[in-house]
Amino acid sequence: MSTHVRRAPAKKALPHPDLREVPVDLVLRALGEPLRLGIARSLARAGHPMNCSAFGLSVSKSTSTYHFKVLRESGVISQFEEGTSRYSELRETELEQRFPGLLTAILTAEEPATTEPPGPERAQPGARPAR
Repeated sequence: MSTHVRRAPAKKALPHPDLREVPVDLVLRALGEPLRLGIARSLARAGHPMNCSAFGLSVSKSTSTYHFKVLRESGVISQFEEGTSRYSELRETELEQRFPGLLTAILTAEEPATTEPPGPERAQPGARPAR
């Protein structure tokens, strides 16, 4: 009688950039999109890798894949596959070393208050005065 030992699935890291080669504007563009900023904030709160399906994003799978790819290619997150699952982890320590204080400032910044669009009585920036 043979005994079969079950092994945990191997982790396979997805490619991500060396942060020494990532310009700050790439990180800012990645985190400047609300959905991606929300993903980064969720990862920061969790403090551990999260399965990509755990975010409960209200977008299609292809759209969420795109957003995770942007975050990975900008150096904000690292990802690995374990079995059929893909996990994401915030590269907090590395980002702090490369851009001191940047990630903390972005993740803890308050959301801007929503305001009503300017009415006809208020001039819009760049608008010509009425004649």
